[in-house]
Amino acid sequence: MQHHLSLKQENLHGSFSNNYKPILTVESGDSITLKTLDIEWGYSASKEEDYRKYSSREQEEKPQHPMIGPIAVKGAKPGMVLEVKLNDIVPGWYGRNWAGGMANWQNNAIGISHTDRIQLDWELDTEKMIGSTSIHSRPFHIALQPFMGVLGVAPKEAGVHSTSPPRYCGGNIDCKEIVKGSSLFLPISVENALFSIGDGHALQGDGEISGTAIECPMEHVDITLIVRKDMDLTYPRAKTPNGWITFGFDEDLNKATEIALSDMISLMEQFYSISRTEATALASVSVDLHITQIVNGVKGVHAILPHGVIR
Repeated sequence: MQHHLSLKQENLHGSFSNNYKPILTVESGDSITLKTLDIEWGYSASKEEDYRKYSSREQEEKPQHPMIGPIAVKGAKPGMVLEVKLNDIVPGWYGRNWAGGMANWQNNAIGISHTDRIQLDWELDTEKMIGSTSIHSRPFHIALQPFMGVLGVAPKEAGVHSTSPPRYCGGNIDCKEIVKGSSLFLPISVENALFSIGDGHALQGDGEISGTAIECPMEHVDITLIVRKDMDLTYPRAKTPNGWITFGFDEDLNKATEIALSDMISLMEQFYSISRTEATALASVSVDLHITQIVNGVKGVHAILPHGVIR
């Protein structure tokens, strides 16, 4: 069955909680189409249409990433896995990103904490998949690779939780590899999963160095939600058009790497019916480690096993 969610306050929230009432209940295998806001809680359908600001129905004191949800999935129980199939992702016509003017560790390292904060305004051509901006009247163009920054189910812990750090249950993963045609697998911690989605990115480099990608609304997102009883995960995992991905999140980059790498070795043990040491030997010549992001309180690392690299 196909469902549609519209942009309205009743469908929007800016934090995670397992107490939030679902805006939609679906069967496993159902698909949902939706639009999402930009990171500033705004949306404009075209150059000719006014820019409209929205707010969170949960009325958080400081709502963070604007998300659609939560969506309840019948039959989803703790210990199961929710597969999120990304059937289509189409950005809106505009995007923005920022740099400088904030005191954080990466800006301090680069030397731009005390500069003026700058904003780049991007015009997005979704037919050619090109983004364009200008700096001092000089045009810059870049190929787009849209993805959703926030994809998560509700955490098992009580209370209201920030959207900023990614967790074992997903959230602000910010992995540029999870594009159209990908499946993200999320360990379920609460009854009915309570899935939320938001934070559209037209393009991002690994690391998300300035703290922002090309932050944009999404004009069209099509997802399918499937309850998987045949998987046992403690951390998110993804299958993308390019390969299998495992993730690690921690304040310590070494610890984040350990989590992502350990899960990848386990995946390869299962795939190839080999020992953990043998899987590690194969991983050393076939798996790539990437820094997902360094800017969300915890750092993210993802390990990629490209399709077909081992035959």
